Amino acid sequence: MHLISGASGFIAGRLARSMDEAGLQCRLLYRHLPTQPPESHQIVQGDLSDPSSLQAACAGVDTVFHCAGYAHAFADSDPERHWRVNAEGTRHLVEAAGRAGVRCFVYLSSVKAMAEPGKTCVDEDHPGLPSSDYGRAKCAAEKFVREAGDRYGMRIVNLRLTMVYGSGGRGNLERMARLVQRGWFPPLPETGNRRSLVHVDDVVSAMRCVADHPQSAGNVYIVTGPDQPSGRALYDALRQVLGLPRKTWAVPAAWLHGIGRVSDMLGGAIKRRFPLNSEVVERLLGSACYDGGRIERDLGWVPNIGLNEGLKEMLSVSETSV
Repeated sequence: MHLISGASGFIAGRLARSMDEAGLQCRLLYRHLPTQPPESHQIVQGDLSDPSSLQAACAGVDTVFHCAGYAHAFADSDPERHWRVNAEGTRHLVEAAGRAGVRCFVYLSSVKAMAEPGKTCVDEDHPGLPSSDYGRAKCAAEKFVREAGDRYGMRIVNLRLTMVYGSGGRGNLERMARLVQRGWFPPLPETGNRRSLVHVDDVVSAMRCVADHPQSAGNVYIVTGPDQPSGRALYDALRQVLGLPRKTWAVPAAWLHGIGRVSDMLGGAIKRRFPLNSEVVERLLGSACYDGGRIERDLGWVPNIGLNEGLKEMLSVSETSV
């Protein structure tokens, strides 16, 4: 029996569907029970802040896929909520799993649990500390998972995900795509930056691989896709998939940084976050490149979904419509 936490979420939902297609029964952990629960899996209610509910959820389970969490990684997110959900909540679940005799615990962490890579492309051994409340909570959660694995003799794996995208997602790339489609997103300049991202179906594939592979025990793996586009390349790819003509001009980087600074000042004055502030501009023009080669060397897993294929799935665009 497999337990999937955060069952109402984007990645957990894809994982449950994949398990169903493979004929594997799962127990889905919801904080709030859905009005129309899936019929093919067991349903259980529990809260990461309530250890007793998690103990019941883990009873009779062989593998836990911990997908639940608070994923807001911007500077204006709630530090207390990050710690309570992502760190303490993970500690409660992994302890419940250990006490219940769970044999394998797969935790969905984030590359934000590491120091920022700057202009280089880094692997799991990149030194330094995370810079955000989200990253610090994820880093602490990884530690709790490792400690519980040692204490209970449980095989654990921490997966550090890059930006995850796909149909049904609500992340930065999905928001960018909607703005590009409406003609509201500025043509980005080519800065030579590299941004790592991974399609949700590749994430599910990696999760199932590490759960099935004994050699994954105790390891941390970066999970990223086969492409690392610049902000401009990503913008061009979105327009191509949407059937829009390619833009031959770009807004200068200095202008975008200036807009970001003005948005920061105005947002601070009226206590409101503007869509194109300095943090967003840096994510568009700066690098966040991660090397996912360790999981291939150890387990033979490689991502299969390239950027164009992934964007078509995300935007539900068929081959015949482009």
